[in-house]
Amino acid sequence: MLFQFWALFAILTACVVVCDRKFNMLRDLSKVNPRPYSWSRVQLAWWSLIILTVFTTVIIQTGHAPNLHYSTLVLLGISAGTTAVARVIDLGDQQNALIFRHQDIKTTNFILDILSDQNGVSIQRFQAVLFNAIFGIWFIASVLGNLGDPGFCINDFAKGDPNLANCLLHSTDFIIPIIGDNNLILLGLSSATYAALKITENKGTASEALTEKVVDEALNTPAQG
Repeated sequence: MLFQFWALFAILTACVVVCDRKFNMLRDLSKVNPRPYSWSRVQLAWWSLIILTVFTTVIIQTGHAPNLHYSTLVLLGISAGTTAVARVIDLGDQQNALIFRHQDIKTTNFILDILSDQNGVSIQRFQAVLFNAIFGIWFIASVLGNLGDPGFCINDFAKGDPNLANCLLHSTDFIIPIIGDNNLILLGLSSATYAALKITENKGTASEALTEKVVDEALNTPAQG
């Protein structure tokens, strides 16, 4: 069981690495080569890898495809939405000639890439990375624990909980854990904070200096004609 999960996880991770090497799948829009890593794309890849791996492991182990709970879909939606918003922001910044993009600075450090904005390591990125890493590890541990415990329904749900009866009848659907609403809100707020502050990432001192330079050049350029 553990071997099946980690073998699948390793294979899928290798596929992601290959696609990144060939197609810059995890990279920011950038003029430099190699491009820096994008946190929003890494986040989406992280949760996609985890969910696809546990889903496939459950099928192999039980012979049945589990019915994903809404919380799992919301989790993927948060990651996908963060990636979409980040992409729109990047395209807007890229099309503005007066903005200096920190993504256009060459770097090869994965950790610093996903944690840093134009001022270096930022608290909102650190928070987002930390929360997603912790919840991802918990998600994996919960699935592996449920797969190894035939009586996990009784351990996971209290008496009187409507999910207990459903779990006992359809245990395959509950091997993948239900994420609490407050936990989803926490992850959503973390991603929303990252996206909101990303709007201002490339509008700092460097971009202001570039704007002043362009204005000065325009004013000092002699008129033609």
